[in-house]
Amino acid sequence: MQEKLIILDFGSQTTQLIGRRVREMNTYCEIVPYNKFPAGDVSVKGVILSGSPFSVYDAASFRATLSDFRGKIPTLGICYGAQLMAHEAGGRVEPAGLREYGRANLQNIDGSDELLRGIAGGSQVWMSHGDTITALPQSFRVVASTKEVANAAYKIDGEQTWGVQFHPEVFHTEDGPALLQNFIRVCGCRQDWTPASFIDATVASLKQQLGSDRVALALSGGVDSSVAAMLLSKAIGKNLTCIFVDNGLLRKDEFEAVLESYANMGLSVTGVNAKERFYAGLKGVTEPEKKRKIIGKGFIDVFEEEAHKLQGIRWLAQGTIYPDIIESLSITGATIKSHHNVGGLPDKMNLKVVEPLRLLFKDEVRRVGRELGLAEEFISRHPFPGPGLGVRILGDITPEKVRMLQEADHIFIQGLRTDGLYHTVWQAGAILLPVQSVGVMGDERTYENVVALRAVLSTDGMTADWAPLPYPFLARISNEIISKVKGVNRVVYDISSKPPATIEWE
Repeated sequence: MQEKLIILDFGSQTTQLIGRRVREMNTYCEIVPYNKFPAGDVSVKGVILSGSPFSVYDAASFRATLSDFRGKIPTLGICYGAQLMAHEAGGRVEPAGLREYGRANLQNIDGSDELLRGIAGGSQVWMSHGDTITALPQSFRVVASTKEVANAAYKIDGEQTWGVQFHPEVFHTEDGPALLQNFIRVCGCRQDWTPASFIDATVASLKQQLGSDRVALALSGGVDSSVAAMLLSKAIGKNLTCIFVDNGLLRKDEFEAVLESYANMGLSVTGVNAKERFYAGLKGVTEPEKKRKIIGKGFIDVFEEEAHKLQGIRWLAQGTIYPDIIESLSITGATIKSHHNVGGLPDKMNLKVVEPLRLLFKDEVRRVGRELGLAEEFISRHPFPGPGLGVRILGDITPEKVRMLQEADHIFIQGLRTDGLYHTVWQAGAILLPVQSVGVMGDERTYENVVALRAVLSTDGMTADWAPLPYPFLARISNEIISKVKGVNRVVYDISSKPPATIEWE
C-alpha cells in the first residue's frame, strides 16, 4: 500500500508548491479539496492544511471537518490552516491592521519542538496574511514568534498537531525545507517514493486496470505524452496505438519531425492531417476560451473517428499532468483556462480515459522519463500548449497568421539552440499580436504585424519568471524575424512573470 500525506486545499496559490516540496523529499502526497479528506484511509500518514484567500470569518470561507484527523494523525496547518484550527478551538483571530506580507525572522524558538528541530533563531520566513492569531486556545502552546507576530508557530499539547502563520513552502522561507522534513519525519514516512518506484507501481496498476483491452493514446510529441506512451507500452505492449493529430497549429515542420522521432521507439503511431478541419472550425473566432474549446472538441472528434477505425479500442490515454487539472478548475470553482485533455469524453464514444501522469508535476515527469530511458530530445523539449499556436495567435486564426507565427517562432527557437540558450529557459515561444504598427522598410512605409517573444524560467509551470536573455541575442533575433518573415515589422519582448501574468497570452 502506497503511504501518503494529504494536503487539504483551501484555495491558496501555493498549495501546489507544498505538494512539490513534499515530493522532492521522496514522499508521496495528494492534494484534495478542503472537504474531501479520505477518512478511514489507513495509508494516510499525515495531513497539511493549506493557506486560503479567505478569512476564517468570511461567510464563504472553506471549512474542514477537523475531527477526521486532528489528534489522530500528525497535522500541520499553514497560514489559514493554522488560523482555522485556532479559531475552531476557541482562539481569537483578528485582522492584522496592516497586512503582514514579506520577510520576517523567527525568534523565541522552542528548541525541543519536533517541528522546529535544527532551526535557529533569526531564520527568515515569508508572511502573507491579512489576519493574525491574537489569542491561542487552551492547550495551544507558542513554539516560535517574530517581531510582529507573537503566535508565529504553535503546538497543541498532547497531539502531533502544529500551526504556522508563515509559508514554509516558498523559497523565501530559508528553513522551510527543514521544517517540512521534520514534519515528514514525525509522520513516520519511509521517503522511498522515487521515479523507479513510481514506474513499478504505475505499470502494475495499468496492467490491472487495462487487462487485455486496447488503448489509443493522444500523442503530442512532448515529454508528457511520450512518457505516458512508454509507461503504457511497458504495461500493455502492442495493445497500445498512438495517434498524432496535425491540427494546423503545430510549430514549423513539427508533424513530420515528431513522426520520424517515434519511428525507432517501437510504438505504433498513426498520423492524422486535420489542418483544414481545424481552420474551418476556428474561422472568425476571437474569444480565447471559445478557441480552446473548439480545438479541444476538434481533437475529440478526430479521435472518435480514428478510434472507430481501430478494432476493439476501449480506452483513450492522455498525457494529462497535475497542472492541467489544477488550472482547469480551481478549488474556488473558477476556471483559469480549459485544457482539451481535461474533462472527459462524449458519452457516445463509449471510451474510458486513462491518465498515467495525472498526479505528476512537469519536473517529476522528466525524472520518470529519464528513468525509463526516454531520449533527451523528448525530455528536454520545451512544454507546448495543447491548443498549440491557437493560444499564441491573439484574435482570429487564419492559415496566413499561422504561417507568419510558425516562421517567427522557428527563428526564435533555433536561435536559442544555436546560442546555447535553449536549455537555460523552461519554455519559449512567439506570440502574434492583434495589432499592426507603422514601420519603414527600404523607402516604403509599412503597416504590419507585431510579434512578441516570451521566454520563462520555471520548474513546473505553476510559477515562472521572465528569462533575462542577452540584449545582443534579442537584437539579432528581432532583426532576423523582421527581415525574413513577410508581414512582421516589429518585435517586442515580454518581461512579465507568473503570477500575475500567465505563461501563455491566452
